[in-house]
Amino acid sequence: MLRTYRGQVDRVLLLSFLLICLFGVAFIYSATWDLWNSGIEFSDHVVKQGIWVIAGLALMFVIMNMDYIRLMDFAYLAYALNLLALVFLLLFGGEHYGARRWIDLGPLSLQPSEFVKITFIMALAAFLGERRERAGSLKNFIGALVLIMPAAALIFLQPDLGTALVLVPILFSMLFVCGERVKYIVVTIVMGLASMPFLWNLLKDYQKTRLMVFLNPNLDPLGAGYTIIQSKIAIGSGGVFGKGWLNGTQSYLKFLPERHTDFIFSVVGEEWGFVGALVIIGLYALVIARGVRIIALTGDVYGRAMATGIVTLIAFQVIVNISMTIGLMPVVGLPLPAISYGGSSTVATLMGIGFLLSVSRKTTI
Repeated sequence: MLRTYRGQVDRVLLLSFLLICLFGVAFIYSATWDLWNSGIEFSDHVVKQGIWVIAGLALMFVIMNMDYIRLMDFAYLAYALNLLALVFLLLFGGEHYGARRWIDLGPLSLQPSEFVKITFIMALAAFLGERRERAGSLKNFIGALVLIMPAAALIFLQPDLGTALVLVPILFSMLFVCGERVKYIVVTIVMGLASMPFLWNLLKDYQKTRLMVFLNPNLDPLGAGYTIIQSKIAIGSGGVFGKGWLNGTQSYLKFLPERHTDFIFSVVGEEWGFVGALVIIGLYALVIARGVRIIALTGDVYGRAMATGIVTLIAFQVIVNISMTIGLMPVVGLPLPAISYGGSSTVATLMGIGFLLSVSRKTTI
């Protein structure tokens, strides 16, 4: 028996992610807090993040109350428009920090690559759903690879290696869940690993430096290795229970760069300690577990593919972001979902949760 799209949403998933969003605003407040200010003062970062969270939640509630099957009719169009935005960005976009990733819209900026994560999942779900009878065929597999190539190439050229890489596990996980042969996936991964010497020459100098610093942060302790060294100090100094909210010295004394964006987990570790970090990780684990449950209970190919893509996106970003703050992975610039500062990332993530909740309303009882 199947619930209709008007069935109940997964309340555990919904409440867990609402908590993550609230914690995110609190952490950004702490990361941007000025020690010399008296009283409570909200920085521009906190105000903007609050607005983005509200906008993202509004979109999430709209999407979760819609039948995702109907949205599949617009999947290819949304993906194509997103690709056009990436082309426009490369041709006419302004350059920030040596990259063309943002389209300036007055006081706000839009990062199309963040929304590609969602529109690509939609397009691939539509592709796999339409061809479910041919699941496991080589033609199906090649078609999926062709679908991902323009997005990965355009994002890589910005350059944004981290976002380009996140599309790969999304592709393989969706193919696997929808019945693609494992041997095709394995062969593709092996070919990718074999081509690494060639791909190394395509990387920018700063990307090569990041990879080298990952192996030895002391190689450039005052340059590329500085952030990861300070991140480890911040997390390590938090101990078991942390120094307390707004009491992170690495944060308010500004020793830690990018503390409100890619390295916000370092603020969590310093101020909330090991226990606080476990709370955040536990909330993400609960979201991922509920997502896996939705995948397992969904009989519809479109919904199963969509849910798999969203869960993989969130899980991959959480694992990579936390791992790079503690030195287990190189710095690739992936945000911590709904916690790191960033409008496009926050809104896109909440849209993804909206799709996941929409699928949950049509799961098997």
